[in-house]
Amino acid sequence: MDNKVKTIEVQVRDHYGEHCLNDSVNQKLSQARTPKGFVEIYEVLENGDKKLVGKNNLVLYVGREWLASRAFNLANPYILPSQSEFISWFGLGNGGVIPGDPFNPAPPVITDVDLASRVMINATDASCADYHVISPGYPEEGFYKKPFEGLDFQTDELNNDKYLIVKVTTAIASSDANNNQLSEAALYTAESNSGGYAGPFNIFARVTFPSIVKTSDRRLIFAWFLYF
Repeated sequence: MDNKVKTIEVQVRDHYGEHCLNDSVNQKLSQARTPKGFVEIYEVLENGDKKLVGKNNLVLYVGREWLASRAFNLANPYILPSQSEFISWFGLGNGGVIPGDPFNPAPPVITDVDLASRVMINATDASCADYHVISPGYPEEGFYKKPFEGLDFQTDELNNDKYLIVKVTTAIASSDANNNQLSEAALYTAESNSGGYAGPFNIFARVTFPSIVKTSDRRLIFAWFLYF
Protein backbone atom coordinates (compact mmCIF):
# COMPACT_ATOMS: atom_id res chain seq x y z
CA MET A 1 0.00 0.00 0.00
CA ASP A 2 1.26 3.47 -0.88
CA ASN A 3 1.20 5.51 2.33
CA LYS A 4 2.88 8.58 0.87
CA VAL A 5 1.05 11.81 1.55
CA LYS A 6 0.37 13.85 -1.56
CA THR A 7 0.59 17.63 -1.32
CA ILE A 8 -1.35 20.17 -3.32
CA GLU A 9 -0.38 23.82 -3.16
CA VAL A 10 -3.12 26.31 -4.00
CA GLN A 11 -1.94 29.88 -4.59
CA VAL A 12 -4.54 32.64 -4.66
CA ARG A 13 -3.60 36.12 -5.86
CA ASP A 14 -5.81 39.17 -5.40
CA HIS A 15 -4.99 42.46 -7.09
CA TYR A 16 -6.78 45.51 -8.34
CA GLY A 17 -7.74 45.90 -11.97
CA GLU A 18 -6.00 48.24 -14.38
CA HIS A 19 -8.31 51.16 -13.68
CA CYS A 20 -9.40 50.29 -10.17
CA LEU A 21 -7.42 52.96 -8.33
CA ASN A 22 -7.56 55.69 -10.95
CA ASP A 23 -8.94 59.07 -9.86
CA SER A 24 -10.60 61.44 -12.31
CA VAL A 25 -12.52 64.70 -12.33
CA ASN A 26 -15.86 65.06 -14.15
CA GLN A 27 -15.51 61.52 -15.46
CA LYS A 28 -17.42 58.38 -14.54
CA LEU A 29 -15.39 55.51 -13.16
CA SER A 30 -14.88 52.59 -15.51
CA GLN A 31 -17.39 49.76 -15.22
CA ALA A 32 -14.38 47.45 -14.99
CA ARG A 33 -13.31 49.04 -11.70
CA THR A 34 -13.37 45.91 -9.59
CA PRO A 35 -10.76 43.96 -7.61
CA LYS A 36 -9.45 41.04 -9.60
CA GLY A 37 -7.36 38.03 -8.72
CA PHE A 38 -5.86 34.78 -9.88
CA VAL A 39 -5.46 31.30 -8.38
CA GLU A 40 -2.59 28.97 -9.13
CA ILE A 41 -3.14 25.36 -8.02
CA TYR A 42 -0.16 23.04 -7.84
CA GLU A 43 -0.09 19.34 -7.07
CA VAL A 44 3.28 18.00 -5.95
CA LEU A 45 3.77 14.63 -7.62
CA GLU A 46 6.05 11.83 -6.51
CA ASN A 47 8.55 12.64 -9.29
CA GLY A 48 8.69 16.26 -8.19
CA ASP A 49 6.67 17.65 -11.09
CA LYS A 50 3.79 20.08 -10.58
CA LYS A 51 0.47 20.41 -12.35
CA LEU A 52 -0.88 23.95 -12.72
CA VAL A 53 -4.45 25.16 -13.02
CA GLY A 54 -5.21 28.88 -13.06
CA LYS A 55 -8.52 30.43 -12.00
CA ASN A 56 -9.78 33.93 -11.24
CA ASN A 57 -11.05 34.93 -7.82
CA LEU A 58 -12.84 37.99 -6.53
CA VAL A 59 -12.90 40.44 -3.62
CA LEU A 60 -16.63 40.76 -2.96
CA TYR A 61 -18.79 43.82 -2.33
CA VAL A 62 -19.13 42.97 1.36
CA GLY A 63 -15.34 42.79 1.62
CA ARG A 64 -14.88 46.12 -0.14
CA GLU A 65 -17.47 47.78 2.11
CA TRP A 66 -15.63 46.47 5.17
CA LEU A 67 -12.28 47.66 3.78
CA ALA A 68 -13.58 51.23 3.47
CA SER A 69 -14.87 51.17 7.04
CA ARG A 70 -11.62 49.66 8.31
CA ALA A 71 -9.42 52.12 6.42
CA PHE A 72 -11.06 55.08 8.15
CA ASN A 73 -11.77 53.26 11.45
CA LEU A 74 -15.33 54.50 11.13
CA ALA A 75 -18.41 52.39 11.84
CA ASN A 76 -20.79 52.13 8.91
CA PRO A 77 -24.29 51.36 10.24
CA TYR A 78 -25.45 50.21 6.80
CA ILE A 79 -23.16 47.17 6.53
CA LEU A 80 -22.72 43.97 8.59
CA PRO A 81 -18.91 43.95 9.12
CA SER A 82 -17.56 46.26 11.81
CA GLN A 83 -14.47 48.43 11.45
CA SER A 84 -12.82 46.40 14.22
CA GLU A 85 -12.83 43.18 12.19
CA PHE A 86 -9.75 41.94 10.35
CA ILE A 87 -9.07 39.23 7.76
CA SER A 88 -8.53 36.23 10.00
CA TRP A 89 -10.21 32.98 8.83
CA PHE A 90 -10.30 30.59 5.88
CA GLY A 91 -13.25 28.50 4.69
CA LEU A 92 -13.81 25.71 2.18
CA GLY A 93 -16.79 24.60 0.12
CA ASN A 94 -17.93 22.16 -2.54
CA GLY A 95 -20.33 24.42 -4.43
CA GLY A 96 -17.91 26.18 -6.75
CA VAL A 97 -18.63 24.23 -9.93
CA ILE A 98 -21.45 23.93 -12.45
CA PRO A 99 -23.86 21.22 -11.16
CA GLY A 100 -23.02 17.90 -12.77
CA ASP A 101 -19.69 19.14 -14.12
CA PRO A 102 -17.07 18.93 -11.32
CA PHE A 103 -14.27 20.30 -13.47
CA ASN A 104 -16.12 23.40 -14.70
CA PRO A 105 -15.91 26.17 -12.05
CA ALA A 106 -18.77 28.67 -11.73
CA PRO A 107 -17.13 32.11 -11.44
CA PRO A 108 -17.63 34.00 -8.17
CA VAL A 109 -20.22 36.78 -8.25
CA ILE A 110 -19.35 40.09 -6.62
CA THR A 111 -22.65 40.05 -4.69
CA ASP A 112 -21.82 36.69 -3.03
CA VAL A 113 -22.21 36.80 0.76
CA ASP A 114 -20.76 33.36 1.53
CA LEU A 115 -19.56 30.15 -0.05
CA ALA A 116 -22.18 28.37 -2.12
CA SER A 117 -21.95 25.17 -0.05
CA ARG A 118 -19.82 25.13 3.10
CA VAL A 119 -17.68 22.15 4.10
CA MET A 120 -16.83 21.17 7.67
CA ILE A 121 -13.04 21.38 7.96
CA ASN A 122 -12.40 19.57 11.24
CA ALA A 123 -14.60 18.02 13.92
CA THR A 124 -12.33 18.46 16.96
CA ASP A 125 -9.43 20.84 16.21
CA ALA A 126 -9.67 23.53 18.92
CA SER A 127 -7.63 25.99 16.83
CA CYS A 128 -10.50 26.18 14.34
CA ALA A 129 -13.66 28.31 14.63
CA ASP A 130 -17.32 28.52 13.64
CA TYR A 131 -18.57 25.31 15.28
CA HIS A 132 -21.97 24.04 14.10
CA VAL A 133 -24.12 21.02 14.68
CA ILE A 134 -25.99 19.40 11.80
CA SER A 135 -28.46 21.97 10.51
CA PRO A 136 -29.48 23.64 7.21
CA GLY A 137 -26.31 24.85 5.54
CA TYR A 138 -24.13 22.80 7.93
CA PRO A 139 -24.41 19.13 6.91
CA GLU A 140 -21.77 17.91 9.39
CA GLU A 141 -21.04 18.71 13.02
CA GLY A 142 -17.73 20.47 13.52
CA PHE A 143 -15.66 23.57 12.76
CA TYR A 144 -16.15 25.40 9.46
CA LYS A 145 -13.28 27.95 9.64
CA LYS A 146 -9.54 27.30 9.66
CA PRO A 147 -6.88 29.67 11.04
CA PHE A 148 -4.04 30.95 8.89
CA GLU A 149 -0.75 29.08 8.95
CA GLY A 150 1.19 32.27 8.29
CA LEU A 151 1.14 35.89 7.14
CA ASP A 152 4.00 37.40 5.19
CA PHE A 153 4.56 40.92 3.84
CA GLN A 154 6.14 40.89 0.40
CA THR A 155 7.44 43.49 -2.03
CA ASP A 156 5.73 44.22 -5.35
CA GLU A 157 8.35 44.43 -8.08
CA LEU A 158 5.88 46.20 -10.39
CA ASN A 159 5.46 49.00 -7.84
CA ASN A 160 9.01 50.05 -6.94
CA ASP A 161 9.47 47.01 -4.66
CA LYS A 162 7.13 48.47 -2.04
CA TYR A 163 5.50 46.19 0.51
CA LEU A 164 2.09 46.04 -1.15
CA ILE A 165 1.52 42.27 -1.02
CA VAL A 166 0.38 40.13 1.89
CA LYS A 167 0.72 36.36 1.54
CA VAL A 168 -1.84 34.38 3.55
CA THR A 169 -1.01 30.69 3.93
CA THR A 170 -3.46 28.07 5.18
CA ALA A 171 -2.64 24.38 5.56
CA ILE A 172 -5.40 21.80 5.13
CA ALA A 173 -4.04 18.75 6.92
CA SER A 174 -4.56 15.09 6.10
CA SER A 175 -7.30 15.01 8.77
CA ASP A 176 -9.15 18.06 7.40
CA ALA A 177 -12.20 18.21 5.10
CA ASN A 178 -11.93 14.59 3.99
CA ASN A 179 -14.36 12.86 1.60
CA ASN A 180 -15.27 16.16 -0.08
CA GLN A 181 -14.90 17.42 -3.62
CA LEU A 182 -13.52 20.86 -2.79
CA SER A 183 -14.18 23.53 -5.40
CA GLU A 184 -14.32 26.88 -3.57
CA ALA A 185 -12.54 28.74 -0.80
CA ALA A 186 -12.94 32.06 0.97
CA LEU A 187 -11.27 34.50 3.33
CA TYR A 188 -13.36 35.93 6.18
CA THR A 189 -13.14 38.91 8.50
CA ALA A 190 -13.91 38.61 12.21
CA GLU A 191 -13.16 40.37 15.49
CA SER A 192 -11.04 37.48 16.81
CA ASN A 193 -8.68 34.84 15.47
CA SER A 194 -8.78 32.72 18.63
CA GLY A 195 -9.67 29.04 18.42
CA GLY A 196 -13.31 28.29 19.15
CA TYR A 197 -14.49 31.78 18.15
CA ALA A 198 -18.19 31.67 17.26
CA GLY A 199 -18.48 34.74 15.07
CA PRO A 200 -19.82 36.73 13.43
CA PHE A 201 -17.81 36.12 10.27
CA ASN A 202 -18.06 38.14 7.06
CA ILE A 203 -16.70 36.99 3.73
CA PHE A 204 -13.96 39.08 2.13
CA ALA A 205 -13.00 37.17 -1.02
CA ARG A 206 -14.05 33.97 -2.78
CA VAL A 207 -12.39 31.72 -5.33
CA THR A 208 -13.71 28.75 -7.32
CA PHE A 209 -11.68 26.02 -9.01
CA PRO A 210 -12.03 22.55 -10.56
CA SER A 211 -12.97 19.99 -7.92
CA ILE A 212 -10.19 18.51 -5.80
CA VAL A 213 -11.08 15.23 -4.10
CA LYS A 214 -9.86 15.55 -0.50
CA THR A 215 -8.80 12.30 1.18
CA SER A 216 -6.68 11.46 4.21
CA ASP A 217 -3.60 10.84 2.03
CA ARG A 218 -3.75 14.32 0.56
CA ARG A 219 -2.59 17.59 2.09
CA LEU A 220 -3.48 21.00 0.68
CA ILE A 221 -1.66 24.29 1.00
CA PHE A 222 -3.50 27.48 0.05
CA ALA A 223 -1.30 30.52 -0.55
CA TRP A 224 -3.52 33.58 -1.00
CA PHE A 225 -1.75 36.74 -2.21
CA LEU A 226 -3.54 40.04 -1.44
CA TYR A 227 -2.41 43.01 -3.54
CA PHE A 228 -3.02 46.54 -2.22
